[in-house]
Amino acid sequence: QVQLVESGGGLVQAGGSLRLSCAASGTIFSSNVMGWFRQAPGKLREPVTTMTSGGSTSYADSVKGRFTISRDKAKNTVYLQMNNLKTEDTAVYYCALRELSSTWNYWGQGTQVTVSS
Repeated sequence: QVQLVESGGGLVQAGGSLRLSCAASGTIFSSNVMGWFRQAPGKLREPVTTMTSGGSTSYADSVKGRFTISRDKAKNTVYLQMNNLKTEDTAVYYCALRELSSTWNYWGQGTQVTVSS
């Protein structure tokens, strides 16, 4: 079983920055993918960014150039640095983990990010 615990959400003005963290614990397969998703009110959950255990990354077009994902393998922690935040980035952000050949089956509890104008 894997547990994911997020932290770092909050309220920030447009143009500001936030850094989210997600610590994973439990039995974690060495080949895996960790990522961040978000869900705004009335909208479906959408992928924001992912990073494989090998270091490959992907980003949603809406966050490219503003958000950066990183991992500390020793701490089993993934980070999301969010810069130049926009009001449309307001959402609950979820950390997730999966094995390379699996679906997203481990999720954190979510952390609220609110960007004010």
